[in-house]
Amino acid sequence: MGRGTGLAAIMSSLVLSLMAGQAQALPGQTPDEAAAWIQANPTLRPSRGERLLVKRAETPAQRFTFQAMPFQVGRLATGFGGRIIRTEELILFDMINGVTPYRLEESLRSIYGPTVYQDYARARQVYVYPNVATVGRGINRGTPAFADLQGEVREGDRYAYWIEVAPRPDGFAYSGRLTVFLREDLPKLQGELHNR
Repeated sequence: MGRGTGLAAIMSSLVLSLMAGQAQALPGQTPDEAAAWIQANPTLRPSRGERLLVKRAETPAQRFTFQAMPFQVGRLATGFGGRIIRTEELILFDMINGVTPYRLEESLRSIYGPTVYQDYARARQVYVYPNVATVGRGINRGTPAFADLQGEVREGDRYAYWIEVAPRPDGFAYSGRLTVFLREDLPKLQGELHNR
């Protein structure tokens, strides 16, 4: 998504729209509150019928997805849902310009505004991968793709954050995601990542 594309314009306008003081949809709110915020957000621009999931595509090679979910981060816990949004995820896919952690962080700033971005920036790293153990497990299990994923989990004062990119062998990553979730769900995600 280059600067000249519509998706880049979407990302740039997120900052302006949220700095104007709009309400924010954050984990911990009800699905109705999150849906109302998504509907009112001029940057996400949901289509008719899009409630908690917004999908945009400039081309098949460039896509953006935002989703608010009442489930814990990571693998779905059976029978676990709820009356509040626990996890919000943005996914970028760009085979033309690539996806970097910086682009994901700028998207976070744009979508959630300066308060949440500052919480993310000051958050402490609780898990970073790949590491020696991750690479070894991937090779031993015959799943080297997991060893190629690059990511980190952070714990802020307000929320926890998970950022992940999937680079090719040449280092170019065309997909990535950044997830904002409730801090109380952090042990579940850490356990899943350690056992990946």
